[in-house]
Amino acid sequence: MNKKLLKGLVSLAFLAILFVPAATFAINNLDELGYGYINNDIALGNRDPREMVAQIINVAMLFLGIIAVVIVLLGGFKWMTAAGNEDKVSEAKKLLGAGVIGLVIILAAWGITTFILNSLINATQ
Repeated sequence: MNKKLLKGLVSLAFLAILFVPAATFAINNLDELGYGYINNDIALGNRDPREMVAQIINVAMLFLGIIAVVIVLLGGFKWMTAAGNEDKVSEAKKLLGAGVIGLVIILAAWGITTFILNSLINATQ
C-alpha cells in the first residue's frame, strides 16, 4: 500500500512539473482567459534565455525538494505508527535516510547550478 502511495505522489509531482508551468505561463493577464479576446500585438519576449533557464531549474529544484520533504514526512509517520514493530521501524529508517540523502543531493545540485549560472551570466555581460 505504501509503495502505491509513493508512486502516486511521484506521479502527481511529475504531472505538476509538466502542466503547472504551462498553465501559469500561458496566461499573461487575467483578462486574457480566452473569452473572445485576442491580443493583436503578439511579440517575442525580451527576457534573457539564461534567466529563463535559471528560473526553470529553480522551479524543478523546488518540486524535487517538496518530494524529498514528503518522503521524510512519510518516513516519520511510518516510524510513529510502527507500534514497536522492528520491521516497520527499519523500513521507516530507510525511508528517512533516503529522504535526507535526497535533500542533501538536491541542495548541493541547486547550489552548484546557481553558482554556474551566476558565473555564466556575469561573465557574458
